[in-house]
Amino acid sequence: MSLNLTDITLTYPDGDTRLTALDKVALDVPKGSLTAVVGPSGSGKSSLLAVAATLITPDVGTVTIDGTSTTGMSRGELTDLRRHKIGIVFQQPNLLPSLTAAEQLQVMAQLDGRSPARARTRALELLDAVGLADQARRRPHQLSGGQRQRVNIARALMNDPTVLLVDEPTSALDHERGAAVLDLITRLTHQQATATVLVTHDRTHLTAVDQIAEVHDGRLRPMALTR
Repeated sequence: MSLNLTDITLTYPDGDTRLTALDKVALDVPKGSLTAVVGPSGSGKSSLLAVAATLITPDVGTVTIDGTSTTGMSRGELTDLRRHKIGIVFQQPNLLPSLTAAEQLQVMAQLDGRSPARARTRALELLDAVGLADQARRRPHQLSGGQRQRVNIARALMNDPTVLLVDEPTSALDHERGAAVLDLITRLTHQQATATVLVTHDRTHLTAVDQIAEVHDGRLRPMALTR
């Protein structure tokens, strides 16, 4: 398994008590597969994604990424793990307005110590993979919402992550563009062999995922696939 969550419990302070955000959650996501996590607002989806991304440490339980347990890792070790093993696609692209599409990706690789030439080569490869080879020199204001989200996805893959975590990628897109983005994530999961977790409210385009799980009141349960 490339991503494994075992008996994850996460609580937050709530006055004199604690609120349970995740309750004994278990999830296995194999390499090259796509898992969709659905559920209503406030159910625990965002908390699950944050734990999987090692941005939040659970009260109890183990997060294992590419065979390595994150238990006991220092803040610096977790930062290094995220840089090399985890790609995160945030709900809003948050692209830097002064950079071109290619430069948005190149910055990620250069932070990891790659040479500018290698970074540009990889950036152009990924832009081609997401269908934006002809948009490499354009800045965010020159791109559509769907194109900006595609740059966002390509940027998350820049350092060849083992795990890809995607947060509500279609929330700001219309039905057609949303479907195209979900198709793209599915294709890239298989091509790049990532263990992908997709958090979404939109259940209408999930026919191609490998498994679906629903979060309700902090508990995760598998759902039947419909083809």
